[in-house]
Amino acid sequence: MSTLSILIVLPLLIVFSYLFDLIARKTKFPAVILLMFTGILIRTGTTLYGFTEFGFLENLIPVLGTIGLILIVLEGALELDIKREKLPVILKGFFAAGIILLLNVIGVYLLFYHFLGIGHQAAVIYAIPLSIISSAVAIPSSVSLFERDKEFVVYESTFSDILGIMLFNYAIRQFETNQVLVSAESIVGLGLQIIGVIVVSLFITFCLFRLLQKIEHHVKFFLILALLVLVYALGKFFHLPALVTIFIFGLFLSNVKALLPNFMKRNLDLEETQKGLHEFHILTAESTFLVKTFFFLFFGFSINLSEFTTLDPLLYGLVIFGAMWGIRYLYFTATTFKLKPSPLVFISPRGLISILLFLQISEVSFMEGVSSAIDERVLLVVILASMLIMTKGTMKKKSIEEIPDRSNFDEIPLEIENASTIDEEENNSEETN
Repeated sequence: MSTLSILIVLPLLIVFSYLFDLIARKTKFPAVILLMFTGILIRTGTTLYGFTEFGFLENLIPVLGTIGLILIVLEGALELDIKREKLPVILKGFFAAGIILLLNVIGVYLLFYHFLGIGHQAAVIYAIPLSIISSAVAIPSSVSLFERDKEFVVYESTFSDILGIMLFNYAIRQFETNQVLVSAESIVGLGLQIIGVIVVSLFITFCLFRLLQKIEHHVKFFLILALLVLVYALGKFFHLPALVTIFIFGLFLSNVKALLPNFMKRNLDLEETQKGLHEFHILTAESTFLVKTFFFLFFGFSINLSEFTTLDPLLYGLVIFGAMWGIRYLYFTATTFKLKPSPLVFISPRGLISILLFLQISEVSFMEGVSSAIDERVLLVVILASMLIMTKGTMKKKSIEEIPDRSNFDEIPLEIENASTIDEEENNSEETN
């Protein structure tokens, strides 16, 4: 492909991604699906013209995915508003993310181990990526929900990302050292490691804050992003949960006055930090949009439709997602004491992190030579199924019947309250007549 062709194609892809995002906002149909299908169509077209060598994707997709992961976690942390009154929804989001993730992993593991004959270690490793909610898809898709539901989606999906990645890395480390997955020693070791990472993260966060204030150059936010990627890479090299550092930095940056210890506040210009927050948030959001665009386009491009020669991947994918959605439904039914599912039940999309972790499986030493019926085709079916069912929850109109209990929400949208009042007045008028 010539330079001129590339200069035409790349801007057009970004324009299409922007249009897909606008369509998604109007129709509630996930833009990610449109991006993946665009990639599939481009792959089909290039194949027809005789282009069959796509080796560059092997390295490009993981790199884009890793950068996207860092940006997504950072953006998710910047969205979190930590206040005392928000503590209940934060805790609900955390426990929902952790409990549903563990139940999904156990349920999918049992399916793989007992029904598909996949080995114990491989069954666990394949189950974890499939069980993680994608905040990159969930958060943008929650804009039509009630404010409290929207906040819950932000917290749950962000925590699901972080906990899922930590669980994945923990499982790999345990299996590579020939240790059992769950033991008192390993759990204590993991806890101490997390505490150590949190302490180091606070120090790194303080240094980055100071750097933000000291830099007088007009370009400084991309430098911070570059340093965060470097921190993640170093953590990955030493097998540390470096994603926690990214999360803590974003969390403290967006809640600097509420969370930062006093001895750190005394050495920082908080007003200057707050001024730069808005600009940094915009840069992070736009960078995330760009990386997500090309990641899902290239992922769709990597899919070869000719490999779908049997119905097995479709069957496996639907059964796996059906089991996970059933677990989610039971969790919300048990915790809310309501049989009628809320929109939150439907919002559990799989996406970037599931793909990224799935691609890493081939690099795991004890997984070499392991053949399994679970592959990228099954992953694609699970992703599509989770996104399609998500539209059922996001497309539900805010009708009067769906007004939640005031006990569960701080505020009911004004338009709904007015609608309720109008209906009451009409009913009274009819009774009078």
